[in-house]
Amino acid sequence: MKYRIAEVGPDSGPLVLELVNALLTELGEEADESGVLMVAEMMAVWVADPGCHTAFLARTEDGTTVGVATLSTAFALYAAGRYGILNEMYVVPEWRSRGVGAQLIEAVAAHGRKLGWRRIDVTAPESERWDRTREFYERQGFEFTGPKLKLLLD
Repeated sequence: MKYRIAEVGPDSGPLVLELVNALLTELGEEADESGVLMVAEMMAVWVADPGCHTAFLARTEDGTTVGVATLSTAFALYAAGRYGILNEMYVVPEWRSRGVGAQLIEAVAAHGRKLGWRRIDVTAPESERWDRTREFYERQGFEFTGPKLKLLLD
Protein backbone atom coordinates (compact mmCIF):
# COMPACT_ATOMS: atom_id res chain seq x y z
CA MET A 1 0.00 0.00 0.00
CA LYS A 2 1.21 3.49 -0.77
CA TYR A 3 0.80 6.02 2.01
CA ARG A 4 0.65 9.78 1.69
CA ILE A 5 3.74 11.16 3.41
CA ALA A 6 3.66 14.90 3.91
CA GLU A 7 5.96 17.37 5.57
CA VAL A 8 3.89 19.27 8.12
CA GLY A 9 4.41 22.48 10.05
CA PRO A 10 3.51 23.81 13.47
CA ASP A 11 -0.20 23.80 12.57
CA SER A 12 -0.02 19.99 12.82
CA GLY A 13 1.95 20.18 16.06
CA PRO A 14 -0.73 18.77 18.37
CA LEU A 15 -1.07 15.64 16.20
CA VAL A 16 2.72 15.26 15.92
CA LEU A 17 3.06 15.60 19.70
CA GLU A 18 0.25 13.08 20.28
CA LEU A 19 2.11 10.49 18.20
CA VAL A 20 5.47 11.30 19.82
CA ASN A 21 3.82 10.91 23.23
CA ALA A 22 2.65 7.44 22.15
CA LEU A 23 6.25 6.64 21.16
CA LEU A 24 7.61 7.83 24.51
CA THR A 25 5.01 5.78 26.36
CA GLU A 26 6.02 2.70 24.39
CA LEU A 27 9.72 3.32 25.04
CA GLY A 28 9.11 3.32 28.78
CA GLU A 29 12.29 3.78 30.79
CA GLU A 30 14.32 4.79 27.73
CA ALA A 31 12.38 8.07 27.66
CA ASP A 32 12.26 8.68 31.41
CA GLU A 33 13.65 12.24 31.30
CA SER A 34 10.94 13.47 28.94
CA GLY A 35 8.20 13.65 31.53
CA VAL A 36 5.00 15.17 30.21
CA LEU A 37 5.50 16.97 26.92
CA MET A 38 5.01 20.70 27.37
CA VAL A 39 2.91 21.33 24.29
CA ALA A 40 2.65 25.13 24.45
CA GLU A 41 6.37 25.56 25.10
CA MET A 42 7.39 23.22 22.28
CA MET A 43 4.94 24.75 19.84
CA ALA A 44 6.30 28.24 20.61
CA VAL A 45 9.85 27.07 19.78
CA TRP A 46 8.71 25.38 16.58
CA VAL A 47 6.81 28.50 15.43
CA ALA A 48 9.70 30.82 16.35
CA ASP A 49 12.31 28.70 14.53
CA PRO A 50 10.58 26.48 11.97
CA GLY A 51 13.93 25.43 10.48
CA CYS A 52 14.97 23.70 13.71
CA HIS A 53 12.39 20.95 13.39
CA THR A 54 10.82 19.11 10.47
CA ALA A 55 7.99 16.62 10.84
CA PHE A 56 6.45 14.16 8.42
CA LEU A 57 3.09 12.44 8.84
CA ALA A 58 2.06 9.23 7.11
CA ARG A 59 -1.61 8.92 6.21
CA THR A 60 -3.75 6.29 4.54
CA GLU A 61 -5.86 7.10 1.49
CA ASP A 62 -8.83 7.85 3.76
CA GLY A 63 -6.75 10.34 5.81
CA THR A 64 -6.07 8.18 8.86
CA THR A 65 -2.74 9.20 10.41
CA VAL A 66 -0.60 6.09 10.88
CA GLY A 67 2.92 7.38 11.52
CA VAL A 68 5.26 10.26 12.24
CA ALA A 69 8.94 11.07 11.79
CA THR A 70 10.67 14.15 13.23
CA LEU A 71 13.99 15.49 12.12
CA SER A 72 16.42 18.21 13.13
CA THR A 73 19.47 19.72 11.51
CA ALA A 74 22.87 19.41 13.16
CA PHE A 75 26.37 20.48 12.18
CA ALA A 76 29.64 18.62 12.68
CA LEU A 77 33.03 18.59 11.04
CA TYR A 78 33.07 14.79 10.96
CA ALA A 79 29.84 14.90 8.96
CA ALA A 80 31.24 17.44 6.49
CA GLY A 81 28.83 20.12 7.66
CA ARG A 82 25.10 19.95 8.15
CA TYR A 83 23.39 16.60 8.61
CA GLY A 84 20.10 15.28 9.91
CA ILE A 85 19.10 13.64 13.14
CA LEU A 86 15.99 11.49 13.05
CA ASN A 87 14.73 12.28 16.53
CA GLU A 88 11.47 10.37 16.67
CA MET A 89 9.78 7.87 14.44
CA TYR A 90 6.59 6.09 15.35
CA VAL A 91 4.16 3.91 13.46
CA VAL A 92 0.80 3.15 15.07
CA PRO A 93 1.06 -0.50 16.21
CA GLU A 94 -1.72 -1.90 14.03
CA TRP A 95 -0.05 -0.35 10.95
CA ARG A 96 3.43 -1.79 11.52
CA SER A 97 4.99 -4.18 8.98
CA ARG A 98 2.93 -2.59 6.20
CA GLY A 99 5.60 -0.32 4.71
CA VAL A 100 4.71 2.86 6.62
CA GLY A 101 8.12 3.18 8.28
CA ALA A 102 10.03 2.53 5.06
CA GLN A 103 8.05 5.26 3.29
CA LEU A 104 8.70 7.68 6.17
CA ILE A 105 12.44 6.95 5.89
CA GLU A 106 12.26 7.55 2.11
CA ALA A 107 10.68 10.96 2.75
CA VAL A 108 13.26 11.84 5.41
CA ALA A 109 16.12 10.80 3.09
CA ALA A 110 14.69 12.81 0.18
CA HIS A 111 14.42 15.85 2.48
CA GLY A 112 18.05 15.42 3.54
CA ARG A 113 19.25 15.08 -0.05
CA LYS A 114 17.34 18.24 -0.99
CA LEU A 115 19.20 20.09 1.79
CA GLY A 116 22.57 18.70 0.71
CA TRP A 117 23.10 16.53 3.78
CA ARG A 118 25.54 13.66 3.49
CA ARG A 119 24.06 11.64 6.37
CA ILE A 120 21.18 11.14 8.76
CA ASP A 121 21.74 9.71 12.23
CA VAL A 122 19.22 7.84 14.35
CA THR A 123 19.45 6.26 17.78
CA ALA A 124 17.64 2.99 18.33
CA PRO A 125 17.30 1.57 21.85
CA GLU A 126 19.92 -1.11 22.47
CA SER A 127 18.04 -3.61 24.60
CA GLU A 128 16.99 -6.96 23.11
CA ARG A 129 13.42 -5.73 23.31
CA TRP A 130 14.26 -3.29 20.49
CA ASP A 131 16.26 -5.60 18.19
CA ARG A 132 13.45 -5.50 15.64
CA THR A 133 13.61 -1.68 15.57
CA ARG A 134 17.39 -1.64 15.05
CA GLU A 135 17.07 -4.30 12.34
CA PHE A 136 14.40 -2.19 10.62
CA TYR A 137 16.78 0.78 10.45
CA GLU A 138 19.58 -1.45 9.16
CA ARG A 139 17.28 -2.75 6.40
CA GLN A 140 16.69 0.90 5.45
CA GLY A 141 20.44 1.38 4.98
CA PHE A 142 21.48 2.73 8.39
CA GLU A 143 24.76 1.42 9.80
CA PHE A 144 25.23 0.64 13.49
CA THR A 145 27.88 3.00 14.88
CA GLY A 146 27.60 2.38 18.62
CA PRO A 147 25.71 3.59 21.64
CA LYS A 148 24.78 7.18 22.30
CA LEU A 149 25.37 8.84 25.65
CA LYS A 150 23.51 11.83 27.06
CA LEU A 151 24.15 14.57 29.57
CA LEU A 152 21.01 16.07 31.06
CA LEU A 153 21.30 19.81 31.71
CA ASP A 154 19.34 21.56 34.45
